[in-house]
This record gives sequence, structure tokens and C-alpha cells, in this order.
Amino acid sequence: MKRILITGATGNVGSEVIRFLMETNTVNEIIAGVRNIDKARESFKNYPKLQLANFDFENQESFDIALAGIDTVFLLRPPHISDIETYFEPLINKIKEKNVTEIVFLSVQGAELSKVIPHNKIERLITESGCDYIFLRPSYFMQNLTTTLLKDIQTKRKIVLPAGKAKFNWIDIENIGEVCAILLNQFSDFKNQSIELTGTENEDFYSVADKINQNLNSNITFQNVSPFKFYSIKKNEGLNKGLIIVMIMLHFLPRFQKPPRISDFFERVIGKKPTTLSEFIKRERNIILGKLSV
Repeated sequence: MKRILITGATGNVGSEVIRFLMETNTVNEIIAGVRNIDKARESFKNYPKLQLANFDFENQESFDIALAGIDTVFLLRPPHISDIETYFEPLINKIKEKNVTEIVFLSVQGAELSKVIPHNKIERLITESGCDYIFLRPSYFMQNLTTTLLKDIQTKRKIVLPAGKAKFNWIDIENIGEVCAILLNQFSDFKNQSIELTGTENEDFYSVADKINQNLNSNITFQNVSPFKFYSIKKNEGLNKGLIIVMIMLHFLPRFQKPPRISDFFERVIGKKPTTLSEFIKRERNIILGKLSV
């Protein structure tokens, strides 16, 4: 039996990882790393076996207790954190100091191709630490439509990005959570591998806007803007500077890259097809429509 710490436990990915771990009745002890234990206890009330520990990426004092007795860490990068040296280097050092031997890091597809994106820097820190690892590199989250991009969809009836006609591969976070649960439970079967996890569709944002309209009878459009225009728009909206820069890198750089590779890893490991964009859009229609339905 292992003790597994899930960082970002109350976020979109972390909560799905926990859901699949608990629903599969894992024999391992699962510890959710959270900033607010009382609030998290309510969020996870359906999982009485789940343990909670105070953990905050931006508070190094929380690392010692949260990592005590831990064998495996599920690690991700909170979207607003781009300063890897300040926040992740001390964390990786503490993981090594605490004799944590296994790290599953939620990276991003193509992380190995660009040394400027935060995920690449984190992967290198983990490799240099000497810990055994699994780098899971999923493609573009479908849930960006219901989180990061949702405000523009609901208030402007637009998706506004510097993405041009770049094609992105789209993956459902539920699919990511299901795979992560297997990687954490069966770490030795996949250790020291970099694994791409994708859906079956490479689509640009013009096509995605069309799919939303076709499935939900809405009228949103995709507006392509320059990186400088995007930065100005989001800065005026009050977005965190680091988050804006990461969004630019993740959406602008693919314009100069080949279409993403499509992996069959999900189907091979889970035994079924990943979620399609149309299935996701229909499932999340109430969130996506929001004020559009008014």
C-alpha cells in the first residue's frame, strides 16, 4: 500500500483524479492536498476514506507536513503560477528531501519541444531530482471552454485568442482523471515514461465555434487577435500577468507547429474511445450556454 498525495485536489483535474481513485476502491491511501481543509471536507464529503492535508504551492511552510510519509505525488501546475524557480524548485527539492520516490506530473502535449513553457522547466527539475516519474502530456482541455474561455463566450459571444488557424487536439478532463488513477495505482508499469494523452480530433477554434453552434443552436464566433492585442485585452480585464503570458504561449506557438499527434493511449489502457467534442459540448450545454440562453 502506498500513500499518494494529490496536489491541486479541488481543481478540475485533481478532483477528477480523486473521483476515479476513490470509485475504483484503490488499496492505496489517498491524501488530498488543499489550502482550506474545512471547505475541502465539504467538497469531498462523499469520500469518507479520503484524507486531507494542508498544502499550498505558494506557502513553502506547508510542504513539510503534507509530504510526510508520502510515497507518490500527483503534481500539476496551477494556471496562475509561471515562476517555476520560485515555486516549483523548492517543492521538488522538498519532495526529494522527504524521500518521495514517485512523481506523476501533469504536463502538456509538446512540452519537450519548447524550453520556454513552464511545463518543460518542471519536467527538467523532476528529471534532475533523480525521482522516478511519469510525465503525462495531455492535449488541449475541452474544459477550457467551460472555464478559462467561458466569460468571453457568455458575455461577448466570442472565443478570443491569438491562435489563428492552429489546430489543437481536444481531450476531456474526465478522460485525464481516469488515466491518472491507473498511472498512480500502477506506477511501476509506466515509470520513467513520457505519455501523450489525446482525444481523436484535431480542430482549430473556428471549427470548435461551429461545433458549439451546431450542437447548441448558438451564435458564437472565434476572433483571432495578435499576442499584443490579447495581452492588452486581458490585462484590462484584470487577468494575472503570468497567466496571460502562459495563455499566449499555449495558443500562439502552435501556429508555427505541425498539427498535434493523435495517441491511442487512452483507448489501449481504458478500453474505450475518448470523449468527442460534440459529446462534451452536449454534456456541458448548461454551462456553455449560460447567459447566451437568456
